Amino acid sequence: MTITIKFFALGRELVGKSELQKSYDESVTVGKVLEDLRAEYPRLAQMPSMLLAVNMEYSGEDTVLKDGDELAIIPPVSGG
Repeated sequence: MTITIKFFALGRELVGKSELQKSYDESVTVGKVLEDLRAEYPRLAQMPSMLLAVNMEYSGEDTVLKDGDELAIIPPVSGG
């Protein structure tokens, strides 16, 4: 199965890409994908918190991904 991962703002800077695709042999959780991403892109650990969305709906690390899903990694936003 293949999923698309989208990075925004700080995440894009830390990974060096705005989007990538990863393949897995079977269903996988968001948490496992994050673990793999942090191993592949150690700088991603510099992002202290993030929002996660699967197919444009906020989700948690225990969400199971399916083939074709889109995972968005959104850094915290502040403003004033």
